Amino acid sequence: MSEPQTTKQPFNDYEKVLSGSATQVASFDTNDKTAIQKFQHFLHSSPAAVALIVLVLSLAVFGAILGSKFFSAFTLTLILQQVAIVGIVGAAQTLVILTAGIDLSVGAIMVLSSVVMGQFVFRYGLPAELAVLCGLGVGAFCGFINGLLVSRMKLPPFIVTLGMWQIVLASNFLYSANETIRSQDIGATAPLLQFFGNNIRFGGAVFTYGVIVMVVLVLVLWYVLNHTAWGRHVYAVGDDPDAAELAGVNVSRMLISVYTLSGLICALAGWALIGRIGSVSPTAGQFANIESITAVVIGGISLFGGRGSILGMLFGALIVGVFQLGLRLIGTDPQWTYLLIGVLIIAAVAIDQWIRKVAG
Repeated sequence: MSEPQTTKQPFNDYEKVLSGSATQVASFDTNDKTAIQKFQHFLHSSPAAVALIVLVLSLAVFGAILGSKFFSAFTLTLILQQVAIVGIVGAAQTLVILTAGIDLSVGAIMVLSSVVMGQFVFRYGLPAELAVLCGLGVGAFCGFINGLLVSRMKLPPFIVTLGMWQIVLASNFLYSANETIRSQDIGATAPLLQFFGNNIRFGGAVFTYGVIVMVVLVLVLWYVLNHTAWGRHVYAVGDDPDAAELAGVNVSRMLISVYTLSGLICALAGWALIGRIGSVSPTAGQFANIESITAVVIGGISLFGGRGSILGMLFGALIVGVFQLGLRLIGTDPQWTYLLIGVLIIAAVAIDQWIRKVAG
């Protein structure tokens, strides 16, 4: 039998189908964006811009109403002094929220750390330097436990930190026996504990060391979050932990490091709190957790994680400080402050949802 003959097609036959194809360069529909869309994209790329705009507008409004009574070096630096503790605790809260978590225990850790510093000096007679280190260690340890439970046991951050808040709060009162260490005793025995209450004056402006450490801390964390691998990993974990894991990020280790650093920063806030109020009180700073979340939300940091700037948190804290002092100088009922801050919180979340549509 003869083999069936096969007709071989030339290799270049496939090019024949291209003879009638179009030769124009491909183009895409590039409709010009509206002004609102351009503004939306700008806010998406600069999440702290909203808080900065609100801060400038609030300063302008209160300045127009109160004049030199508000726009004085002393008054403006007084706002910084009032938000110093919230700003430091807010920095700790920012790190956690960027990973799509939340820490309800920041205020309790801050107060317990300050109590440990005071009690280690006056109950055990330790040098103030060692007592401060012990307080910082307690804060870091509490944060480490939070991170361990969230990362290894996969428990929800809200539940873990809610439980830690109750545990630390109870430990604080039990350990201190609800006793306050007086400012005079601290000044005579361990002035180092009041270090952050000392100030520097430039004309009418008064800057406490607590304000300086808040600003330096925020700037350092801004650099770390934007210009180091660790910072990029924080955003990656908050945006999509599964994708971060596939990209080689050790998500569990990152979460532990974030919560531990958060606890350490809270302990630093505890030290600054002693300088701010002068004494060691187990009842001080009870609302620091809510105030820190308020600063973060108003500052444009997404509660869904992975987006936002720590500078926005600082602007958010300053907005609250401006409203509190401005309304007090006007002489309005303090409840108006809470009402307006509540409106700002809801508006900030609504704007965040609107901005997120750009990436959707």
